Amino acid sequence: MGARSPITGESLFDVPAAGQAEVEAAIAATERAFREWRGVPAPIRGALVKRLGALLSEHKADVAELVMIEAGKITSESLGEVQEAIDICDFAVGLSRQLDGRTMPSERPSHRLMETWHPLGVVGLITAFNFPAAVWSWNTAVALVCGDTIVWKPSPMTPLTSMACSALLDRAASDCGAPAVHRLVIAGAREGEVLVDSSDVALVSATGSERMGAEIAPRVAARMGRFLLELGGNNAAVVAPSADLELARRGIVFAAAGTAGQRCTSLRRVIVHDDVADELAASLRDVFDRLPIGDPSASGTLVGPLINERSYQGMVAALEEAQSDGGELIVGGGRRAAAGLPNAYYVEPAIVRMPAQTELVRRETFAPILYVMSYREFEDAIALHNGVPQGLSSSIFTGDQREAERFLSSDGSDCGIVNVNIGTSGAEIGGAFGGEKSTGGGRESGSDAWRAYMRRATNTINYSDELPLAQGVEFG
Repeated sequence: MGARSPITGESLFDVPAAGQAEVEAAIAATERAFREWRGVPAPIRGALVKRLGALLSEHKADVAELVMIEAGKITSESLGEVQEAIDICDFAVGLSRQLDGRTMPSERPSHRLMETWHPLGVVGLITAFNFPAAVWSWNTAVALVCGDTIVWKPSPMTPLTSMACSALLDRAASDCGAPAVHRLVIAGAREGEVLVDSSDVALVSATGSERMGAEIAPRVAARMGRFLLELGGNNAAVVAPSADLELARRGIVFAAAGTAGQRCTSLRRVIVHDDVADELAASLRDVFDRLPIGDPSASGTLVGPLINERSYQGMVAALEEAQSDGGELIVGGGRRAAAGLPNAYYVEPAIVRMPAQTELVRRETFAPILYVMSYREFEDAIALHNGVPQGLSSSIFTGDQREAERFLSSDGSDCGIVNVNIGTSGAEIGGAFGGEKSTGGGRESGSDAWRAYMRRATNTINYSDELPLAQGVEFG
């Protein structure tokens, strides 16, 4: 298995890959560590995560450089990803003192009814290339304070970032006197199946394609395990006639072209009112035509490379299909040649005006393609927005409060993330992150997402000398 950079398209060096036996050994080791770790008080577990956050802060520039080299992100996005990892550590440290359960009134005299939360077990973590540090940190920081241990299988395309993050956590564990709560296994898909099928893995948290999730879910369910899935996101923005079009343009351009369209929250579809469709399309075309594309380490670059040739070929095929469906390519879509780098894939973010929401538009292409469609009535905009299998992130640009509230309501957007007057991309760690429908239904990061990493027990305490039964049942 080799480390490769999409910036140059060249291999860097070989990285030893774990085999099935090594993955099984990692699961066994973390299961043993779990028996010790679950008994450590949660605030003490939080001290480990606090130390991890400090080490990430100390080495922020170094880890960000690895993210840039392996994922092709521009400098500010790479630094932002590591900052996200630092922020979730801060969040999890506070969470370590707030893993609370409810106390409920009992119908029986001198009884107390309450719930308690307990560590779940080994978490099998499978992450994608596009956020090699952030998604790991979301799961790891929260799982650790919950008392779980982790076996991490990152994307084979980002081994260096994974090794750096794992090394920092190992150092934090050593500094805090913690057991080996985390194991990294750099491996392929076949070896990753061990995590999916092992009865010693209590929770499989996986980020990736809808196809991958459809394979994982039934296998984990068949052994009565738990899964947390963050899958595809065919995200859309509705632009109403009352929208601030300059604000909409700025939000759309970053969401569609940032990270070269390789975020799960990237904007794929714009649904714009007839009255402003031509104006917005012309404005977007002008900006897309001037986007600085190239080496992500260079000052001023806003769009780096696609991850590999497969992604490029997927983009080419989608643009050809869009035009055969009657779409009009109004800007972009070409490949930018990089001198002496035939295996690097720099592309021009594309905008296609579509006459309808075709089957192509209903599928997610993981590349910077933005489909623009128009609507007349607000109900039609909602129908177009929700008329895809995915349900991750969404937004509306409007100056009409009634439209905004309708979009946020139960008969508005059907996504897990619903925004008003901002784009679809760029979630904060304080809110639970995840989506509905074929996106998987999981939630990571903030809010009460910690509950996915724990098991709940309902407790009844009788502090009387009597033994009344619930619902007034008499027995004997």
